[in-house]
Amino acid sequence: MKTVSRRRFLHLAASAAALPGTARLALAQSYPTRPVRLISSFAAGGPNDLLARLIGQWLSERLGQPFIIDNRPGAGGTIGTEVAAKAPPDGYTLLLVAPANVVNVTLYDKLSFNFMRDIAPVGGLTRVPNVMEVNPAFPARTVAEFIAYAKANPGTINMASGGNGSAAHVCGELFKIMTGIEMVHVAYRGLGPALTDLLAGQVQVIFDSVPNSIGHIRAGRLRALGTTTATRLEALPDIPTVGETVAGYEASALAGLGAPRNTPAEIVATINRELNAGLADPKMRARLADLGGTPIPGSPGDYGTLLAAEIEKWGNVIRSANIRLE
Repeated sequence: MKTVSRRRFLHLAASAAALPGTARLALAQSYPTRPVRLISSFAAGGPNDLLARLIGQWLSERLGQPFIIDNRPGAGGTIGTEVAAKAPPDGYTLLLVAPANVVNVTLYDKLSFNFMRDIAPVGGLTRVPNVMEVNPAFPARTVAEFIAYAKANPGTINMASGGNGSAAHVCGELFKIMTGIEMVHVAYRGLGPALTDLLAGQVQVIFDSVPNSIGHIRAGRLRALGTTTATRLEALPDIPTVGETVAGYEASALAGLGAPRNTPAEIVATINRELNAGLADPKMRARLADLGGTPIPGSPGDYGTLLAAEIEKWGNVIRSANIRLE
């Protein structure tokens, strides 16, 4: 047998050690070679589905393969998230991470997955505000007047939401905690019927999403008291933020993309790069603005930090308000 010199042996060993990294780089450079499934945990036609289709189209055009939207609604978004969590970590299954994901971590006692462990952050997409709005017949015209009325008439204000633990519900509960007022929560099966009853005067207030309500606000059918983000919205520049009256109040819905844990970092980086390119594109930014969203570009780590902070924030609200699923 021919003897291999020490120098030759070390060279071969170094080459072998480099192979996994070289293979991963080649994988990332060729990705994707087939269609990618993008799971939306909510029904077609809603705001989450519209966002999934918008970003899916962008990624398809940038990466040269179809990004197919797979709607898996049910159980407050947990069904679709479970499908994503248990999918092969090969970059061919992605999850549209919705606001419900950060709430569900605390809201549900038992889930078959651990969101922060099983879903790797890929990148942020948008931050969407809610708007605190009342029926025009309600006597308050500002957030300060609303608080004063609530304190003078405890327990007489009905606050509508799309269900226990929904974004509208936890936004309202945060407002209650920070102001010390009492409101009666009325849970509906979705924001549609809740908004219908607010328009009819059956309930007095809702913390609804801006895209869902902006038409009614502009037409004068609803009165906006304040938006829930830290700064005023371009779409509603004359409406103050709730935080201008209630110092520190901020409530917005984060959306982004996730992938099954152990998805190769090189593939995650590829998708993140294209997401950030989309969020910098003027046409894409305009489309996101039409959906009420402000872009939140950044690295996977940046998005993971945002998610962890949101989970802690809304977990505290859910525990303080003793919110439970019925």
